[in-house]
Amino acid sequence: MNILVFVKRVPDTESKIRINPETNSVVEEGLNFIINPYDEYAMEEALRIREAKGGKVTAVTVGRDDSLVILRKCLAMGADEAVLIKDSLPETYDGLRMARIIAGFIRKSFPDYKLLLFGKQSVGADNSQVPAMVAELLSLPQANVVVKLEFEGERGVAYREIEGAQEKVAFPLPAVISAQKGLNEPRYETLRGIMMAKKKQIPIIPIEELGFELEDLAPQIEITRMEMPPARQAGKVVSGPPEVTARQLVDFLHNEAKII
Repeated sequence: MNILVFVKRVPDTESKIRINPETNSVVEEGLNFIINPYDEYAMEEALRIREAKGGKVTAVTVGRDDSLVILRKCLAMGADEAVLIKDSLPETYDGLRMARIIAGFIRKSFPDYKLLLFGKQSVGADNSQVPAMVAELLSLPQANVVVKLEFEGERGVAYREIEGAQEKVAFPLPAVISAQKGLNEPRYETLRGIMMAKKKQIPIIPIEELGFELEDLAPQIEITRMEMPPARQAGKVVSGPPEVTARQLVDFLHNEAKII
């Protein structure tokens, strides 16, 4: 089973984020970047499917040259191949633009795939849009936020956690799946895998080679303002007899927190 896994370079969730108010963008200088955590579940699932059913796993990302590092991590985990679709623009937060690039790449370069695996969302943009949009552009069945996958022949079954229950979705292949935490436990890279990944050539495909003109991919989303969340206010302490503190708490919950 030939599987494409789409991964993204995102800021480390433990890094201190700074905003440039003039450009409405995240300051990348001094910021640590990692593979999107949800994409690691997608990659691990692809490797397990290959181990059970054979085939090939290809890691793909859209970005600049600095995204090569996460592709090498995928190769170190066990992916057979990796491809960088080179995009000169920084983060645009435009899910449809990204989906069009990915769909164009698949049509041109990978007609024999059986499964497209994504993380359910990127922790950088948090839009959760791209997998569903790719499925629509390619007219493929999809199952999102998946915590378990099974395959039999040319059909698959996905299990999704919903409120108070688990949903079972059956679909034919090829299909689009987005991975949720709980689908598996991603493996660590081995030293042997890291050394082999360093030696592998990673093809770089400019988006112009996919048949797009740059003006066709102009972002349709404009960031009007980006700012840090307000500082958390200090907690309040109430004191006094129970009947007094109870009134203070009710007043706070009603007039300030507006919970009751």
